[in-house]
Amino acid sequence: MAFHAKAEKYLGEPLCLGALVVILFTMPILELQDISLAFGGLQALDKVSFAVGAGTVQAVIGPNGAGKTTLFNLITGFLSPQAGKVVFQDQEIQGRPPHQVAQMGIARTFQLVQLFDHMTVLENVMVGRHRLSRAGLLAGALRLPWTRGEEKSIKERALEELAFVGLGDRAQQPAATLPLGLKRLLEIARALAAEPTLLLLDEPASGLDAVETERLQEMILALRDRGLTILLVEHDMGLTMEVADQIAVLNYGQLIATGTPREVQRNEEVIAAYLGTDWQT
Repeated sequence: MAFHAKAEKYLGEPLCLGALVVILFTMPILELQDISLAFGGLQALDKVSFAVGAGTVQAVIGPNGAGKTTLFNLITGFLSPQAGKVVFQDQEIQGRPPHQVAQMGIARTFQLVQLFDHMTVLENVMVGRHRLSRAGLLAGALRLPWTRGEEKSIKERALEELAFVGLGDRAQQPAATLPLGLKRLLEIARALAAEPTLLLLDEPASGLDAVETERLQEMILALRDRGLTILLVEHDMGLTMEVADQIAVLNYGQLIATGTPREVQRNEEVIAAYLGTDWQT
Protein backbone atom coordinates (compact mmCIF):
# COMPACT_ATOMS: atom_id res chain seq x y z
CA MET A 1 0.00 0.00 0.00
CA ALA A 2 1.35 3.46 -0.90
CA PHE A 3 2.27 5.80 1.96
CA HIS A 4 -0.51 8.23 1.00
CA ALA A 5 -3.19 5.53 1.07
CA LYS A 6 -1.75 4.01 4.23
CA ALA A 7 -1.85 7.36 6.03
CA GLU A 8 -5.44 7.99 4.97
CA LYS A 9 -6.40 4.51 6.14
CA TYR A 10 -4.94 5.22 9.57
CA LEU A 11 -6.70 8.58 9.91
CA GLY A 12 -9.92 7.61 8.17
CA GLU A 13 -10.14 10.77 6.08
CA PRO A 14 -8.51 12.38 3.01
CA LEU A 15 -5.31 14.33 3.58
CA CYS A 16 -4.29 17.76 2.39
CA LEU A 17 -0.73 18.14 1.10
CA GLY A 18 0.58 19.83 4.25
CA ALA A 19 -0.81 17.15 6.54
CA LEU A 20 0.55 14.45 4.27
CA VAL A 21 4.07 15.88 4.43
CA VAL A 22 3.98 15.93 8.23
CA ILE A 23 2.66 12.39 8.44
CA LEU A 24 5.10 10.95 5.90
CA PHE A 25 8.01 12.21 7.97
CA THR A 26 6.67 10.51 11.10
CA MET A 27 5.49 7.23 9.58
CA PRO A 28 7.96 4.35 9.66
CA ILE A 29 9.84 3.65 6.45
CA LEU A 30 11.40 0.53 7.97
CA GLU A 31 9.91 -1.82 10.56
CA LEU A 32 11.67 -4.70 12.28
CA GLN A 33 9.15 -7.10 13.76
CA ASP A 34 10.37 -9.72 16.24
CA ILE A 35 13.56 -10.43 14.31
CA SER A 36 15.47 -13.48 15.57
CA LEU A 37 18.60 -15.23 14.33
CA ALA A 38 20.94 -17.74 15.95
CA PHE A 39 24.30 -19.06 14.83
CA GLY A 40 24.50 -22.52 16.36
CA GLY A 41 24.02 -21.99 20.08
CA LEU A 42 24.64 -18.24 19.89
CA GLN A 43 21.49 -16.11 19.80
CA ALA A 44 22.66 -13.18 17.67
CA LEU A 45 19.27 -11.42 17.68
CA ASP A 46 16.32 -12.25 19.89
CA LYS A 47 12.89 -10.88 18.96
CA VAL A 48 14.18 -7.41 18.07
CA SER A 49 11.49 -4.90 17.11
CA PHE A 50 11.68 -1.20 16.34
CA ALA A 51 10.69 1.21 13.59
CA VAL A 52 12.64 3.84 11.68
CA GLY A 53 10.76 7.03 10.85
CA ALA A 54 11.00 8.43 7.32
CA GLY A 55 13.45 11.30 7.04
CA THR A 56 15.10 10.62 10.41
CA VAL A 57 18.47 9.42 11.69
CA GLN A 58 18.03 6.25 13.72
CA ALA A 59 21.10 5.00 15.56
CA VAL A 60 21.72 1.46 16.77
CA ILE A 61 24.28 1.23 19.57
CA GLY A 62 25.61 -1.42 21.92
CA PRO A 63 28.79 -3.25 22.88
CA ASN A 64 30.78 -5.36 20.44
CA GLY A 65 28.91 -8.57 19.68
CA ALA A 66 25.53 -7.05 20.48
CA GLY A 67 24.15 -7.90 17.02
CA LYS A 68 24.34 -4.53 15.28
CA THR A 69 26.10 -5.58 12.07
CA THR A 70 24.04 -8.79 12.00
CA LEU A 71 20.97 -6.58 12.00
CA PHE A 72 22.33 -4.63 9.02
CA ASN A 73 23.02 -7.88 7.17
CA LEU A 74 19.44 -9.02 7.75
CA ILE A 75 17.99 -5.76 6.44
CA THR A 76 20.16 -5.77 3.31
CA GLY A 77 19.68 -9.43 2.40
CA PHE A 78 23.10 -10.83 3.32
CA LEU A 79 21.39 -12.92 6.01
CA SER A 80 17.84 -14.16 6.48
CA PRO A 81 16.07 -14.16 9.87
CA GLN A 82 14.87 -17.41 11.34
CA ALA A 83 11.82 -15.60 12.65
CA GLY A 84 10.25 -12.18 12.27
CA LYS A 85 9.74 -9.67 9.48
CA VAL A 86 11.66 -6.82 7.88
CA VAL A 87 9.17 -4.38 6.32
CA PHE A 88 10.41 -1.61 4.04
CA GLN A 89 7.89 0.87 2.65
CA ASP A 90 5.08 -1.55 3.47
CA GLN A 91 6.75 -4.53 1.74
CA GLU A 92 8.28 -7.54 3.46
CA ILE A 93 11.89 -7.85 2.31
CA GLN A 94 13.36 -10.48 4.62
CA GLY A 95 15.04 -13.25 2.62
CA ARG A 96 15.36 -11.22 -0.57
CA PRO A 97 18.85 -11.24 -2.13
CA PRO A 98 21.01 -8.12 -1.69
CA HIS A 99 20.65 -6.94 -5.30
CA GLN A 100 16.85 -6.90 -4.98
CA VAL A 101 17.03 -5.00 -1.71
CA ALA A 102 19.35 -2.47 -3.35
CA GLN A 103 16.96 -2.06 -6.28
CA MET A 104 14.22 -1.16 -3.79
CA GLY A 105 16.24 1.82 -2.59
CA ILE A 106 18.37 0.58 0.32
CA ALA A 107 22.12 1.26 0.23
CA ARG A 108 24.80 0.60 2.83
CA THR A 109 28.41 0.90 3.87
CA PHE A 110 30.32 -1.87 5.62
CA GLN A 111 32.13 -2.23 8.94
CA LEU A 112 35.03 -3.71 6.97
CA VAL A 113 35.45 -1.42 3.98
CA GLN A 114 34.59 -3.10 0.66
CA LEU A 115 35.90 -1.19 -2.35
CA PHE A 116 37.27 -2.07 -5.78
CA ASP A 117 40.91 -1.36 -5.02
CA HIS A 118 42.03 -1.75 -8.65
CA MET A 119 39.63 1.03 -9.72
CA THR A 120 39.98 4.76 -9.27
CA VAL A 121 38.04 6.67 -6.64
CA LEU A 122 35.72 7.99 -9.37
CA GLU A 123 35.13 4.56 -10.90
CA ASN A 124 34.14 3.16 -7.51
CA VAL A 125 31.40 5.77 -7.18
CA MET A 126 30.26 5.24 -10.76
CA VAL A 127 29.68 1.57 -9.90
CA GLY A 128 27.19 2.78 -7.31
CA ARG A 129 24.99 4.12 -10.13
CA HIS A 130 24.63 0.64 -11.61
CA ARG A 131 21.10 0.07 -10.32
CA LEU A 132 19.94 3.22 -12.14
CA SER A 133 21.68 2.43 -15.43
CA ARG A 134 19.73 1.25 -18.50
CA ALA A 135 22.71 0.10 -20.55
CA GLY A 136 23.44 -3.62 -20.54
CA LEU A 137 26.63 -5.41 -21.54
CA LEU A 138 25.81 -5.53 -25.27
CA ALA A 139 24.75 -1.87 -25.53
CA GLY A 140 27.85 -0.81 -23.64
CA ALA A 141 30.12 -2.90 -25.85
CA LEU A 142 28.59 -1.42 -29.01
CA ARG A 143 29.08 2.12 -27.64
CA LEU A 144 25.67 3.24 -28.83
CA PRO A 145 25.14 7.03 -28.71
CA TRP A 146 22.63 6.91 -25.87
CA THR A 147 24.98 4.80 -23.74
CA ARG A 148 27.70 7.44 -24.08
CA GLY A 149 25.25 10.06 -22.84
CA GLU A 150 24.28 7.85 -19.92
CA GLU A 151 27.93 7.27 -19.02
CA LYS A 152 28.53 11.03 -19.04
CA SER A 153 25.55 11.54 -16.73
CA ILE A 154 26.79 8.79 -14.38
CA LYS A 155 30.24 10.38 -14.25
CA GLU A 156 28.82 13.82 -13.49
CA ARG A 157 26.67 12.49 -10.64
CA ALA A 158 29.61 10.52 -9.25
CA LEU A 159 31.75 13.66 -9.22
CA GLU A 160 28.99 15.50 -7.34
CA GLU A 161 28.92 12.83 -4.62
CA LEU A 162 32.72 12.86 -4.36
CA ALA A 163 32.65 16.62 -3.89
CA PHE A 164 29.96 16.22 -1.21
CA VAL A 165 32.12 13.86 0.88
CA GLY A 166 35.26 15.93 0.31
CA LEU A 167 37.03 13.63 -2.14
CA GLY A 168 36.55 15.66 -5.32
CA ASP A 169 40.28 16.27 -5.71
CA ARG A 170 41.06 12.54 -5.46
CA ALA A 171 38.78 11.33 -8.26
CA GLN A 172 41.56 9.85 -10.41
CA GLN A 173 43.50 8.38 -7.49
CA PRO A 174 43.53 4.56 -7.12
CA ALA A 175 41.11 3.62 -4.34
CA ALA A 176 43.72 1.31 -2.81
CA THR A 177 45.96 4.27 -1.96
CA LEU A 178 43.42 6.04 0.26
CA PRO A 179 43.84 5.88 4.04
CA LEU A 180 41.12 3.96 5.90
CA GLY A 181 39.16 7.03 6.97
CA LEU A 182 38.90 8.33 3.41
CA LYS A 183 37.94 4.87 2.15
CA ARG A 184 34.94 5.07 4.47
CA LEU A 185 33.96 8.41 2.94
CA LEU A 186 34.34 6.86 -0.50
CA GLU A 187 31.95 4.10 0.49
CA ILE A 188 29.42 6.73 1.52
CA ALA A 189 29.80 8.50 -1.84
CA ARG A 190 29.28 5.20 -3.67
CA ALA A 191 26.15 4.46 -1.63
CA LEU A 192 24.75 7.96 -2.27
CA ALA A 193 25.33 7.53 -6.02
CA ALA A 194 22.59 4.88 -5.97
CA GLU A 195 20.09 7.55 -4.81
CA PRO A 196 18.80 5.44 -1.92
CA THR A 197 15.69 6.07 0.13
CA LEU A 198 17.30 4.43 3.16
CA LEU A 199 21.04 4.61 3.87
CA LEU A 200 22.70 2.24 6.34
CA LEU A 201 26.02 3.46 7.74
CA ASP A 202 28.09 0.86 9.60
CA GLU A 203 30.68 2.60 11.83
CA PRO A 204 31.39 5.42 9.35
CA ALA A 205 33.56 7.38 11.82
CA SER A 206 36.00 4.54 12.40
CA GLY A 207 39.43 5.68 11.22
CA LEU A 208 38.45 9.35 10.94
CA ASP A 209 40.30 12.09 12.79
CA ALA A 210 38.48 14.80 14.74
CA VAL A 211 38.17 17.17 11.77
CA GLU A 212 36.91 14.40 9.47
CA THR A 213 34.42 13.24 12.12
CA GLU A 214 33.03 16.77 12.42
CA ARG A 215 32.66 16.87 8.64
CA LEU A 216 30.89 13.49 8.75
CA GLN A 217 28.48 14.86 11.31
CA GLU A 218 27.68 17.78 9.01
CA MET A 219 27.18 15.39 6.10
CA ILE A 220 24.76 13.16 8.00
CA LEU A 221 22.67 16.13 9.10
CA ALA A 222 22.70 17.56 5.56
CA LEU A 223 21.51 14.23 4.16
CA ARG A 224 18.71 14.10 6.71
CA ASP A 225 17.70 17.63 5.74
CA ARG A 226 17.46 16.41 2.13
CA GLY A 227 14.87 13.88 3.32
CA LEU A 228 17.13 10.81 3.33
CA THR A 229 16.48 8.26 6.07
CA ILE A 230 19.63 7.00 7.80
CA LEU A 231 20.20 3.97 10.00
CA LEU A 232 23.50 4.38 11.82
CA VAL A 233 25.73 1.98 13.75
CA GLU A 234 28.49 3.91 15.48
CA HIS A 235 30.73 3.65 18.57
CA ASP A 236 31.58 7.36 18.60
CA MET A 237 28.96 8.46 21.10
CA GLY A 238 29.74 12.15 20.64
CA LEU A 239 28.80 11.86 16.98
CA THR A 240 25.84 9.59 17.64
CA MET A 241 24.24 11.80 20.27
CA GLU A 242 24.54 14.84 17.99
CA VAL A 243 22.99 13.34 14.84
CA ALA A 244 20.47 10.74 16.04
CA ASP A 245 16.78 11.51 16.35
CA GLN A 246 16.14 8.11 17.95
CA ILE A 247 18.43 5.40 19.32
CA ALA A 248 17.89 1.66 19.69
CA VAL A 249 20.21 -0.15 22.11
CA LEU A 250 21.19 -3.80 21.67
CA ASN A 251 22.90 -6.00 24.22
CA TYR A 252 23.59 -9.70 23.64
CA GLY A 253 21.12 -9.69 20.76
CA GLN A 254 18.26 -8.17 22.73
CA LEU A 255 16.72 -4.73 22.43
CA ILE A 256 17.10 -3.18 25.87
CA ALA A 257 16.02 0.41 25.16
CA THR A 258 14.74 2.83 22.54
CA GLY A 259 14.26 6.56 22.73
CA THR A 260 15.77 9.95 22.11
CA PRO A 261 19.47 10.48 22.87
CA ARG A 262 18.61 12.15 26.18
CA GLU A 263 16.28 9.30 27.18
CA VAL A 264 18.89 6.67 26.32
CA GLN A 265 21.61 8.53 28.23
CA ARG A 266 19.45 8.38 31.36
CA ASN A 267 18.49 4.71 31.02
CA GLU A 268 20.10 2.75 33.87
CA GLU A 269 20.24 -0.50 31.90
CA VAL A 270 21.98 1.22 28.99
CA ILE A 271 24.44 2.91 31.34
CA ALA A 272 25.30 -0.41 32.93
CA ALA A 273 25.57 -2.33 29.66
CA TYR A 274 27.34 0.17 27.44
CA LEU A 275 27.49 3.90 28.09
CA GLY A 276 28.88 4.06 31.60
CA THR A 277 28.32 7.10 33.78
CA ASP A 278 30.06 9.61 31.47
CA TRP A 279 26.86 10.11 29.46
CA GLN A 280 24.47 10.66 32.33
CA THR A 281 22.68 14.02 32.02
